[in-house]
Amino acid sequence: MPYRAEKPGTRPSSEELRARIPGWGADLDPKDRPAVPRERFDPGASGAHWDFPERQPEKWPRERSIEHQQLTPAFGTSAPPKLLSGAMRKYAYRRFSEGRAAHWLILLAADRVDAWESHLRSFASLRPDNPVTESGVFGEIGSKAFSSRFGRNRADVKHQWLDPVIVAGPWLLAGGAAAVVALRVLAKSRK
Repeated sequence: MPYRAEKPGTRPSSEELRARIPGWGADLDPKDRPAVPRERFDPGASGAHWDFPERQPEKWPRERSIEHQQLTPAFGTSAPPKLLSGAMRKYAYRRFSEGRAAHWLILLAADRVDAWESHLRSFASLRPDNPVTESGVFGEIGSKAFSSRFGRNRADVKHQWLDPVIVAGPWLLAGGAAAVVALRVLAKSRK
């Protein structure tokens, strides 16, 4: 039925619906519904032994939406906000409602910044990130590499030429930028 500006016709009665649709209204009589005892509001029958659970302690000020006055009783603590990405997350929660696109876009950008912060932190460790092995590119090389890639209507074949650019491109750009900075520092130190 197409949408029209005028109000639709009268609503059919229960008897008309029952005559037109087989089985309509089968659950109108409470005696025919097995879930009726559970539909009654009886707070004493829930079995809950508390009114509100005890709250998890906040070890640092947590991000909370501006729509809510308090945190939920339990919350995650595995990834505390840190550095620039943490500041971005705190800003998104402090400034924008969860119904605004800006809130979520800032959180997405903070995730990307957090990934780069982790990459940079890995250079300070004894085991820096290896983008080639972590991308899974060696999983594509091996037995049946060509036959599994072509002739199977795989959707990723259309953009596979972009994969090396996306994986290695940022690393090459960062290495090039570091080389330019090093060359400029050397040139200034020779003067």
